[in-house]
Amino acid sequence: MNIALDMMGGDFAPLETVKGAAAFLQSAEQDIHLTLIGDEEQIRTHLIEYPIPENRFAIVPSTQVIGMHEHPTRALKEKPESSIAIGFKLLAAGNTEAFISAGNTGAMMVGALFSIKTIEGVLRPTIGAYMPREDGTLGLLVDVGLNADCKPENLNQFATLGSLYAKHILNFENPSVGLVNLGEEEGKGNLLAQAAYPLLKENKFINFIGNVEGRDLLDTKSDVFVCDGFTGNVILKMAESIYDIARRRNIDDEHFNRFNFEQYGGVPVLGVSRPVIIGHGISHATAFSNMIRIAQRMLETDLMGKIKDSFTTEG
Repeated sequence: MNIALDMMGGDFAPLETVKGAAAFLQSAEQDIHLTLIGDEEQIRTHLIEYPIPENRFAIVPSTQVIGMHEHPTRALKEKPESSIAIGFKLLAAGNTEAFISAGNTGAMMVGALFSIKTIEGVLRPTIGAYMPREDGTLGLLVDVGLNADCKPENLNQFATLGSLYAKHILNFENPSVGLVNLGEEEGKGNLLAQAAYPLLKENKFINFIGNVEGRDLLDTKSDVFVCDGFTGNVILKMAESIYDIARRRNIDDEHFNRFNFEQYGGVPVLGVSRPVIIGHGISHATAFSNMIRIAQRMLETDLMGKIKDSFTTEG
């Protein structure tokens, strides 16, 4: 298993990226190999303090970095030797099996869409986020910003993608799926929600339970919550603020501490043909280690193959 890691992506790269890779490999199986993409001199400097066995990694040098605020498409075109561009070249060529970065989110999305493509039948890929629930488990919210404007068919596919991820990665045997709405009754909501409801109800690949409200997002009423990316991103940013508020007020609570999204690593791009994990720009070692672990799990369970099978059957 060969997982590629953008060593230059994120506010604290490459130090935290090296630390995360080293921490992961301390407990990882021997057959997992990391491809580290970035400035070789900087990477090797940090490897002195946080060593990794030489047989567990390879460095692919890059001479350019795509900044957080650069235009994604233009940056990928103008910086072919950037760590993100090289990462997708390796992934598309089959030289690596997954790619992880906490760099420019837009560049990661453009790279995924134009290099490895979507799985046949998927109209739009989606990204999800974890919702920490009071019982200690995680719910999954999709979409959280990739698709601000959606059609009913998009929400229906997000539900299938999220359900497969919840089953095979989050280990829910039969994950329940709820449509985020402003009321529980069928027929509630805006035109998008009203049109999506019957599609979800007829979707044989999911366990649809109906509408859920905002108050249900941190409860166990549903395992997967489906909405358009505009709504999902607002929810995600509000959830992220809970941890910040708790820290500022010196609240040490087990549940509130779980709103530190760094401990879950990054979020997968669901619907593309190979595992791509996008991390937060402020990711530290723990986040990078967990992102590698998510990629490992996606490969071990052949999640991409299961998604492909579902959409082939659906078609």
